[in-house]
Amino acid sequence: MSAVPLRNNKAAASAVRSVTVLGATGSIGDSTMDLLRASRDRYQIEALTANTNVEGLAKLSREFGARFAAVADPDRLGELKDALAGSGTECGAGESAIIEAAARPADWVMAAVSGAAGLKPALAAVDRGATVALANKECLVCAGDFFMQRAFKAGACILPADSEHNALFQALASGNREELVRVIITASGGPFRTWAVADIEQATLAQALKHPNWSMGQKITIDSASMMNKGLEVIEASYLFALTPDEIDVLVHPQSIIHGMVEFSDRSVVAQLGAPDMRTPIAHCLGWPDRIVGPAAKLDLAKIGQLTFETPDFDRFPALRLAYDALRTGRGATTVYNAANEVAVAAFIAGKIKFGAIARLVEATMNDWVRSGNLAPLSSADDAISVDHNARNKAASLLPQIALKAS
Repeated sequence: MSAVPLRNNKAAASAVRSVTVLGATGSIGDSTMDLLRASRDRYQIEALTANTNVEGLAKLSREFGARFAAVADPDRLGELKDALAGSGTECGAGESAIIEAAARPADWVMAAVSGAAGLKPALAAVDRGATVALANKECLVCAGDFFMQRAFKAGACILPADSEHNALFQALASGNREELVRVIITASGGPFRTWAVADIEQATLAQALKHPNWSMGQKITIDSASMMNKGLEVIEASYLFALTPDEIDVLVHPQSIIHGMVEFSDRSVVAQLGAPDMRTPIAHCLGWPDRIVGPAAKLDLAKIGQLTFETPDFDRFPALRLAYDALRTGRGATTVYNAANEVAVAAFIAGKIKFGAIARLVEATMNDWVRSGNLAPLSSADDAISVDHNARNKAASLLPQIALKAS
């Protein structure tokens, strides 16, 4: 059973849908607010949150008449209250306020708070049976089993907002679960798709941030360059759609036009195509079960000319192999994978390790975790957050020796 809506499970859309955006000032939040701005008559803003960007949060709250606004930094409450004085918007600060925003009675919630900090707010929306557009990878990577169980139990509807998972969601509607052979997640290959191993090892931060197709935040762009992001998506797909690792393939597709495909038992392959613009999958989630008018560029296949495909190279991009290893290991291993990567990426940005050391630190942390006998089923948000915290500490302790090792 799944909390992801199944084929023909179409509910009547309300005339006006109340919306909460968790992470309204981030890149996903920007795209979501852009879509809401274009359809003001269809949506009422219940709550908006931000991490530390009080100015941006206050501006959006005033523009959309939000009923509640919360900033994650508890020390910024006074600043937020001053910025929203006279607006009628209630204010809050700290983790409890972010959770309160998610728990307020919005029909539809965009869960775009990054990192493990996004787990409890997303669960607060899930537990009241809301429709949740999920853009936070950690909810599934760190806590996929019990997150989806909680969603099913509460009657919540989980809509995937990532382009690849949203593509699979749309393509899966063409068949039944028992007819499915595999899903195929596409990957651009990032800026180092054709680079040799030795060159990838020495890649600079500036080079890692030059994504050929997508405009994204710094962390996710670096993850795309290492294909760690694709590994995270493999893990997400497994939990989101109840798939085994063997039912998930990755295919490098440099043009980023086909975002996902599903193969069925009759050998039909159904694909979702679109220009590389995050507003397309978000618009699908925002309008579901209907469709709304989206501002993304019209897809012109004749102008594109050709679509090409390659098998991913696990030797040059070991982060992808490690994701399958973590998924097969289970019992918190995917949480460790994600936590170690966040430590590694931060170290790379700070100039403490080479680009090639990112995957080595993740692998070393996972291996140490398994050897130490720390694997156990996760049954709560606190379990997942504890494993995340401990894995970060372990990765940080291994960092000096990884930094000294050559590839």
